[in-house]
Amino acid sequence: MKAYLAYLSKRLVQFAVVVFVGINITYLVTHMTPINPVEQSISAATSYGATSPEAIEMMRQSLRQLYGLEGTPWEQYVSFWKRVLVGDFGPSLSAFPTPVSQLILRALPWTVGLLLVSTLLTWFLGNLLGGLAGYYRNSRILRAFGVLSMGLHPIPYYVVAFVLLIIFGFLWPVLPISGGATMASDRSNTLAFALDVTVHSILPVLSLMAVGIGGWFMGMRSLVSNIVTEDYVVYAELAGVKRSKIMRSYVMRNALGPQVTGLALQLGAIFNGAIITEQVFGYPGVGSLLISAVHSGDYSLVLGITTVSIVAVSAAVLLIDLLYPLIDPRVEAR
Repeated sequence: MKAYLAYLSKRLVQFAVVVFVGINITYLVTHMTPINPVEQSISAATSYGATSPEAIEMMRQSLRQLYGLEGTPWEQYVSFWKRVLVGDFGPSLSAFPTPVSQLILRALPWTVGLLLVSTLLTWFLGNLLGGLAGYYRNSRILRAFGVLSMGLHPIPYYVVAFVLLIIFGFLWPVLPISGGATMASDRSNTLAFALDVTVHSILPVLSLMAVGIGGWFMGMRSLVSNIVTEDYVVYAELAGVKRSKIMRSYVMRNALGPQVTGLALQLGAIFNGAIITEQVFGYPGVGSLLISAVHSGDYSLVLGITTVSIVAVSAAVLLIDLLYPLIDPRVEAR
């Protein structure tokens, strides 16, 4: 227990350092851009009509306070960290005066829903079929699936997305090809709205699964192929233990450890969004929001999305590092 507490303290310090360094790098990069959000906001406001110099100066002062640009660079840096610690990234430049945190919270459920479902389905099917292919090596169906998945795996996922878009958008238009839900849909009818969202997510989910399943399949098949040659598996087969029990209890359980680690990393990365997939299908998630922020020079929004991503991925890695010694006794907490 003492060793685990020491390990816990060490990992928490590493987590804090990684998050601190990552956010600082993002802060420096965004503040080194030549974009001046205050002047851009004033330019956008005055483009609709003449404004008095006094009003413009008042607006400039207000915007500098909102964007945390008051004082020396050090005072701005300290002010930035104070706001980050309470989740305040200031107003969005492209959607002024909507707060960045509000835009992220609005887009996050779409991305989390899309990527959580596709990641879990891809992980489950890839590992299940890969495990079966590694154990039942003479199955023609599983071998054919292996060839198919390995053929799809190197293809960029946006190419698969475009192919699905052409097939189901133009050649056989049976599925919606854009948006997260039908415009002006009745959200008070929860069941109908959930069904509408599910139908709109089929093509994005399929494009992500078609490419991602091959990696899990090949990884699991290799792990199982090594485990089936272990002595305890051979002895179990000679003792007459049912193959289904050997597969379930002796092979899959021992092979799942590395795959669970990979799953944790992918779950943390879902906060990044599937940028190109969301762009191709016009999905209203974090990826689309990030692309929009980059195009409009909205560095407050870029900084907010990047910070959320850094914290989420680092937290996922920390969580799996803390759980692993508890799950697998072969792993020592050091």
